[in-house]
Amino acid sequence: MAKMWAGVTEGVTSKIADDFNSSISFDSRMYKEDITGSVAHAKMLAKQGIISSPEAEQIISGLKDILKDLESGALKIDPDCEDIHMFVEQVLTERIGDTGKKLHTARSRNDQVALDLRMYLRNETAELISLTKEAVSAVCDKAEEYKTAVMPGYTHLQRAQPILFSHQLLAYCMMFLRDIDRLRDCLKRMNISPIGACALAGTTYNTDRLYEAELLGFDGICKNSIDAVSDRDFAIELCSVLSILQMHLSRFCEELILWSSWEFRFISLSDSFTTGSSIMPQKKNPDMAELIRGKTGRVYGSLTTLLTVLKGLPLAYNKDMQEDKEAVFDCVDSVKACLTVFIPMIKEMKANPENMLKAAKTGFINATDLADYLVRKGLPFRSAYKIAGQAVAKCTEKGCVLDDLPLEDYKSLCELVDDDVYADIDLMTCVKKRISEGGTGPESVDKQIDNVRAELKNIKENRYDFT
Repeated sequence: MAKMWAGVTEGVTSKIADDFNSSISFDSRMYKEDITGSVAHAKMLAKQGIISSPEAEQIISGLKDILKDLESGALKIDPDCEDIHMFVEQVLTERIGDTGKKLHTARSRNDQVALDLRMYLRNETAELISLTKEAVSAVCDKAEEYKTAVMPGYTHLQRAQPILFSHQLLAYCMMFLRDIDRLRDCLKRMNISPIGACALAGTTYNTDRLYEAELLGFDGICKNSIDAVSDRDFAIELCSVLSILQMHLSRFCEELILWSSWEFRFISLSDSFTTGSSIMPQKKNPDMAELIRGKTGRVYGSLTTLLTVLKGLPLAYNKDMQEDKEAVFDCVDSVKACLTVFIPMIKEMKANPENMLKAAKTGFINATDLADYLVRKGLPFRSAYKIAGQAVAKCTEKGCVLDDLPLEDYKSLCELVDDDVYADIDLMTCVKKRISEGGTGPESVDKQIDNVRAELKNIKENRYDFT
């Protein structure tokens, strides 16, 4: 069958070329955006007198019927069509006749596909913001639930200083809040309309691009018609932002995997989000957390795909750009799937404060506090640092911890040490003394929780539905 673009050629290609060229298997998910954009286009054409009002009404009615039939299942998308744009136009023309052929006046598939992709991704971005907000809320709730649990904080995966478990969780809240901010910022550049740019040079018709953009909820229009059809920065930026978000999810999941192991036993993941072994009956594997970690490479791959596809393309539109959709769709789908699993997994996670405290009591993580104690007694910090290190060496020799080192051993190192040292290096005391802004002290953690909840309330979610 000849294509709708038949003209200078007969519009007949081989089946092999058709299959290779076709994008309907993946761009069909944009059917709603395609129809919504076409409704706005018909309204603009009528407003400008390019087509008559009765013709526009007939086109709009036909488009709305197609949407209704697609959503009810009465109409199936034809996989033999080249793309979703051709499918909609073909069905419209079959239903209302030659009037349907007027819809494509003053536009091209080049600006049409750019429009559909922007419309589709802005809704997906809004959904990603909503899911990330829910993730922040779940983590913040868990921080509040275990607000006083003491655990060892790590650097280089070595026990470093005592912190509150809630403080560690809130660090991820801060990361996810930045991700939301980046998504919202990305949305600003995405929500600019390319429609009316046509193939690349604009059109000879007296169109009203601003009116059409306003109908579709855009904040403005692309100011250069060549840029409008060749720009995919918004897709690259979204994949970049989602790569950072996915990296944060992966880091968190790495810690969940470690913390749930027998070597740590700081947390227990719900049976709903773990699996067993086919051969080892004792196993409880953190498969969902591992899959989230694993899918990070896939998300990064989508970003690399887009950057590579676009890096050498001359202006304006090239067929290479058809490769944008599978990459960005897979990126969005993967991150949404990860967040959808991550949220209930966190909600059902149980912490083990006793094991955290037990781990915190070893590893000499209050050595810095011992040095600070000596500084308050009048020693320079470097001298205090050396004595604290010598105290750790004595403990290692005796097989004890700083809390249990006899006072005479302390005094053999420094006469300034008194029996008040034990209260000063108690782990909870160590935590409470962290009074600096943003630190691990209980008052600081309370403030961080309040700040996170306040930020969540201030995040407005956009929804775009102009069908």
